[in-house]
Amino acid sequence: MLDADLKEQLKAYLERVTRPIEITASVDDSAASNELRGLLADLTALSDKITVTERRDDDQRKPSFALTTPGQDISLRFAGIPLGHEFTSLVLALLQVGGHPSKLAADVIEQIRNLDGDFKFETYFSLSCHNCPDVVQALNLMAVLNPRIQHVAIDGALFQSEVDERQVGSVPMIFLNGQMFGAGRMSAEEILAKVDTGASAREAEKLKAKAAFDVLIVGGGPAGAAAAIYAARKGIRTGIAAERFGGQVLDTMGIENFISVKETEGPKMAAALEQHVRQYDVDLMNLQRAEKLVAAGDDGLVEVQLAGGASLKSKTVILSTGARWRQMGVPGENEYRNKGVAYCPHCDGPLFKGKRVAVIGGGNSGVEAAIDLAGIVTHVTLIEFDSKLRADAVLQRKLYSLPNVRVILSALSTEVTGDGQKVNGLTYKDRGTDEQHHVELEGIFVQIGLLPNTEWLKDSGVALSPRGEIIVDDRGQTSLPGVFAAGDVTTVPYKQIVIAMGEGSKAALSAFDHLIRHSAPAESAKAA
Repeated sequence: MLDADLKEQLKAYLERVTRPIEITASVDDSAASNELRGLLADLTALSDKITVTERRDDDQRKPSFALTTPGQDISLRFAGIPLGHEFTSLVLALLQVGGHPSKLAADVIEQIRNLDGDFKFETYFSLSCHNCPDVVQALNLMAVLNPRIQHVAIDGALFQSEVDERQVGSVPMIFLNGQMFGAGRMSAEEILAKVDTGASAREAEKLKAKAAFDVLIVGGGPAGAAAAIYAARKGIRTGIAAERFGGQVLDTMGIENFISVKETEGPKMAAALEQHVRQYDVDLMNLQRAEKLVAAGDDGLVEVQLAGGASLKSKTVILSTGARWRQMGVPGENEYRNKGVAYCPHCDGPLFKGKRVAVIGGGNSGVEAAIDLAGIVTHVTLIEFDSKLRADAVLQRKLYSLPNVRVILSALSTEVTGDGQKVNGLTYKDRGTDEQHHVELEGIFVQIGLLPNTEWLKDSGVALSPRGEIIVDDRGQTSLPGVFAAGDVTTVPYKQIVIAMGEGSKAALSAFDHLIRHSAPAESAKAA
């Protein structure tokens, strides 16, 4: 089942296990169950602390398997065969059930253990989803730490009827006690923030007590991380307030154009960014969404008000809130989001196996999505507003070579249709003839570019372009003194990771220069 190299690596990890691991497999005579048997046989051969028992007459999903250890009340189960991106989730679950401690912060572990209530989580994932492991691993760990928390991780591709019945249109999708809980990537801290009702109030009180920063960065993507490192290296008081540290990078599958790194994945890069930032004296405040920016008053401090009710003050601020996927903005899109309307073909593509889908957008992202989906679904219709595709020539040649892809140009999407539960089609207008057409399908993947996260700045005095981007000069300075900006949220062209990092570094150096120039007179007078 597992290749020799992977077995050697896994064997080394399993040597860290300190207590027995009991695996109970629920199986039948299907090919998937036989595949699971092969995986579990490899595990037992690699560690004498692992035992496997099979059951056929239980009411569990088949194939699936539960992990526990004697003397511990642990309810943790995988429904499916956790390979692909979920193999790491399996390894971590084995280690944690086997007694190896988690690297999660001690205060977060304590918060999990103290949760009061009964929580039955179910997470639907796909093996090609790079966001799913974060959710699966967080909930698995919570199930290990707290006996009142149960978790089942379900491979949607293996349980298609269940996916259809529960209208799972994107992954990861989380259910709590039978009700929809959340969709998309979530960390343990984010899950806790939703289930621990008093957590946000306690955090707000901590934030209110913080002293003013020299540099406060709002946003934790590549630009924000670079800004924090450059500022902290100057020895000044530095903080980051981020709604989700890592930003868009967390949702990026393959990265092959980051100079000196031949190939990596978004979540790996985001983890490396956080690790680098934490090497310095940076106050990293995650899960904090900025709601309002108040220009410096008589005290010379810029104020950033947060959604949780707290506010932070700083002598300078660097705005690096990034961008998000642009929506079509047509009737039905929001109604059927996660019910057929999706934005990540890598994550959600397997849910549409054997179905008909559309891809909106003819740039590189749209054409790459159509190519990838063509290998999974029955048929792909690519719809482009322009009279020609904008993707690289090599991608276009590949697209047009595929027999199950149709390309429609000069088309304006006008409505997403559905039956009230899930998507059943898309209406578009031919821009040449003004005729309306309807395509019957089960899924729509939107790939039409980015929208800057600047809604919260509308009344702040920060000048924005007609497209909503923050206008900056060649030093990253905005229209407000002491307020700088960097990354995809600005007017700087070419939204690339390497460019965002450079701009974040430049903004930090500009903020430091601003501090020197504006503090020098006061310090000189004090010395005199």
